[in-house]
Amino acid sequence: MTTAADIMTPGAQWITASETLDRAAQVMRELDVGALPVSDADERMCGILTDRDIVVKCVAAGHDPSRVTAGDLAQGTPRWIAADAELDEVLDEMGDHQIRRLPVIDGDKRLVGMISEADLARELSDDRIADFVTRIYA
Repeated sequence: MTTAADIMTPGAQWITASETLDRAAQVMRELDVGALPVSDADERMCGILTDRDIVVKCVAAGHDPSRVTAGDLAQGTPRWIAADAELDEVLDEMGDHQIRRLPVIDGDKRLVGMISEADLARELSDDRIADFVTRIYA
């Protein structure tokens, strides 16, 4: 049985909701990632911030990324998956909510990794990846 922990990219990091978007962009560059989970003051996930969010919702809208916080852009209900969840659960969570990146949380509610489309592409057959992509982009 393949689990979320088996396919995730380990070493994901939070950024706090109070961090500015310019700092978030620096962390993304340092980690070579395009998304960061956002945590509140209680270290609970309150959203995900993407590089596209920074560009489209801040820079292109004429806002200063050194004055806008990650929390300002963290919207919606955060989605995550348990590290021991089976692959089909991962696909259902991502497909049902049309999300491309999924944080992986361990039994102690600590962030332990992220699952992206690239992680799935390495694991799934061509037919299963085609079905997944259809669900995400439908």
